[in-house]
Amino acid sequence: MDPDRPDPTTSPWRTVSSRRVYANPWITVREDEVVTPTGTGGIYGVVTKPLALGAVALDAAADVVLVGQWRYPLGRYSWELPEGAHDPGADTTPLDGMRRELAEETGLAAADWTLLTTRPVALSNSVTDEEALLWLARDLVPTSVASHDPTEDLRVTRVPFDRALDAALAGRIDDALSVLGLLLADRALR
Repeated sequence: MDPDRPDPTTSPWRTVSSRRVYANPWITVREDEVVTPTGTGGIYGVVTKPLALGAVALDAAADVVLVGQWRYPLGRYSWELPEGAHDPGADTTPLDGMRRELAEETGLAAADWTLLTTRPVALSNSVTDEEALLWLARDLVPTSVASHDPTEDLRVTRVPFDRALDAALAGRIDDALSVLGLLLADRALR
């Protein structure tokens, strides 16, 4: 294995048929009848989601903005970076979407944006096609009042960046996009 060499471009999987089995405004689930790389037949379920977006929003005091909310699938509270999804109908670019999400969730805008990922990262590539982009957002200023999604009950706090990074490394922040964002921001800030 050499992560610096190109991967094979031809899939060893063959899709025989595909059908959508469920959809709502946030996800689509499809079921594919497949022939696996070993030649056996099977069914593969795939959750389709829009491009995910996240930002390490860092203020002048080197505090990172975190958003807290209850995560229904896991049945627990989670502190995370400001995150959301790219909406091609509303956002010209993914960065426009992240700017929108930052304002909606935190009531903040950032003047300085640095892309932390050179290409979208896969969030759970065995069950979903969801990929994500991450930014470092600095020079934060208050903007219009946050207008959360009506299903969200969010709390916003600021903690020293090093404390947030330690929490991610210790598993107290366990959202994958948040952990990755904090690690990439740490590297970019060094």
